[in-house]
Amino acid sequence: MIAFVLRRIATGVVLLFVVTTLTFFTIQLADIPVARNILGSSATPEQVAALNAQLGLDRSALEQYWSWITAAVRGDFGVSYFTNEPVAAALENRLPVTLSIVLLALIFTVVFSLLLGVTAASRAGGTVDRVLQAVSTVSYVFPPIILGILLVLVFSITLHLVPATGYVPIGTSFIGWFGSVLLPAVTLMFASIASVAGQIRGSMIDELRRDYVRTLRSRGVPEGTILLKYTLRNAASPALTTLSLQFIGMIGGALFIERIFALSGFGTYSFNSAVQGDLPAILGVVTFSVILVVIMNLLVDLVNGWLNPKARIQ
Repeated sequence: MIAFVLRRIATGVVLLFVVTTLTFFTIQLADIPVARNILGSSATPEQVAALNAQLGLDRSALEQYWSWITAAVRGDFGVSYFTNEPVAAALENRLPVTLSIVLLALIFTVVFSLLLGVTAASRAGGTVDRVLQAVSTVSYVFPPIILGILLVLVFSITLHLVPATGYVPIGTSFIGWFGSVLLPAVTLMFASIASVAGQIRGSMIDELRRDYVRTLRSRGVPEGTILLKYTLRNAASPALTTLSLQFIGMIGGALFIERIFALSGFGTYSFNSAVQGDLPAILGVVTFSVILVVIMNLLVDLVNGWLNPKARIQ
């Protein structure tokens, strides 16, 4: 198991290096006039040249890359060109907002997908199965922006149950934190349910047709035990893979969710940095995004190995 984890970490480090390197040189090829964007169109060529020198943009791409990567290894991701805020500090302030939304959405996705998928598989072809599939389809095609607006209208403006905007740190108040991220999390998880629940349903139906299930039934094992202890465990691997992909999508989808609910999180920071061509901020965002994806994939592999020993051996 230790060797397995170390291999995954090593793969993650290589992935991080490749992605950040490609990102850096892609932005360099774009040749964004950062100094001109900061100073405005009225700046003189001398002022632009002076700011380029101050930011280190007058150096070669290789020199800039080496300077960044050697500092990043020490945890120094530089300073934003536009706000003069250390990138590490900016991400530290904004990541909790996005992670709160994404992780809560992930928990909701797991719970509701299990409920829908297992129930549909146990009644495959019946009325309940068709209804649940219809619900999953609606969740897949319903625009998240419209859903977010509807949730705000109903639960914030009409019923006054939760705030429409703003974020409360979990250390300040758990109830306040939960209320501030509930609607964004529900909005974010809605589209993910269809994929994960559908994968659980399909895999469980395949498992329920296997010989060992007929053997268990012939021995009088309760249907609930067969579903939850045997078939769900064996059918979990494809669903876990789908869930990890949904996590990646949620990180990207957080941008739109944060804009709907006026939250200053990781997604908003990523968007603003990309629009401005803020290289240190963009590289910081990419680095932390890859780290989150690597951690998620490692956790999925560990859970999959625990549920299915054959997957761990592979």
